[in-house]
Amino acid sequence: MTMKRSRYSLAVLISGSGSNLQAIIDASVEGRLPAEIGVVISNEPTAFGLERAKRAGIESRVLDHRSYPDRRSYDADLGDLVESFTPDLVVLAGFMRILSPEFIQRFTGRMLNIHPSLLPKYRGLHTHRRVLEAGDSEHGASVHFVTEELDGGPLILQARVPVKPGDDAETLAARVLSREHIIYPQVIRWMAEGRLVMGDKGAFLDGRLLEDPVDLADLELAGR
Repeated sequence: MTMKRSRYSLAVLISGSGSNLQAIIDASVEGRLPAEIGVVISNEPTAFGLERAKRAGIESRVLDHRSYPDRRSYDADLGDLVESFTPDLVVLAGFMRILSPEFIQRFTGRMLNIHPSLLPKYRGLHTHRRVLEAGDSEHGASVHFVTEELDGGPLILQARVPVKPGDDAETLAARVLSREHIIYPQVIRWMAEGRLVMGDKGAFLDGRLLEDPVDLADLELAGR
């Protein structure tokens, strides 16, 4: 006989420092997020996020992509490892690998990513530098469902920040990151509460198709 989990379970995939992982840990511990992290998985053995997991008493695994001949074979084992923890949701939190279609199909509708731009602008890498080079007046972060299109899945929630005179890529990145730490736990909470799903036409929140992503500023005005 198996025991029913009392909380919504997450598998968090990381490659680096894990600051968004920490925001999710904090939200869970403080009772702001009705979910628990069942496992943290990293493709980088030295990722500091593994230390964050250890300090929080969260089980972790390392699956080094360098040990595999190609992306497909790595993703097959990664998918098996994720599934062995039976998560309700897979959370990409700075996981710096492009996932194969086969992996994405295994977790369609239950995998989220956070990206440091106001998607669909600036997909891919080096978003802060690209925003500055373009002379944009605002920047931000987006949470979206993961599909086979890179950074192209249905958008859910965005946060905007101003680009200030004298900003460089580092100062702008720090301003965006502070917003990421708010919007990612919020979207995971919607998933855990059963309020958010991915359908054929896109993301649905409380049964309503999100033709445009929710803006954090509007949530804050409404008291979330």
